[in-house]
Amino acid sequence: QVRLVESGGGSVQTGGSLRLSCVASGYIHSSNCMGWHRQAPGKEREGVGTIYRLGGSTYYADSVKGRFTISEDNAKNTVYLQMNSLKPEDTAMYYCAAGVWLGGRCQEYHIWGQGTQVTVSS
Repeated sequence: QVRLVESGGGSVQTGGSLRLSCVASGYIHSSNCMGWHRQAPGKEREGVGTIYRLGGSTYYADSVKGRFTISEDNAKNTVYLQMNSLKPEDTAMYYCAAGVWLGGRCQEYHIWGQGTQVTVSS
């Protein structure tokens, strides 16, 4: 079973930047897209963005569009989430997940990482 491990979280002030990494322990044959998600205390988990691995197309939630960027390094089995202009409302546990591209979006996430905490102070 391939594992996903996130890293790069931490505490920053408003306007700061962080880059999260999601490293897969091996090639995930059952997945052709990756998604970043987040969950703040007391809130439901929400999708942040996705990357379609065949071509590298990326999609972002409106709340992060223009501030966050997803990229990947296939040679390293790693997906990144570059987060700029961070706001206190971005505070959450961030997770990466491997999914399947269906119906024009990444879904059926079946491998999840353990998460990395991002805290943005005002």
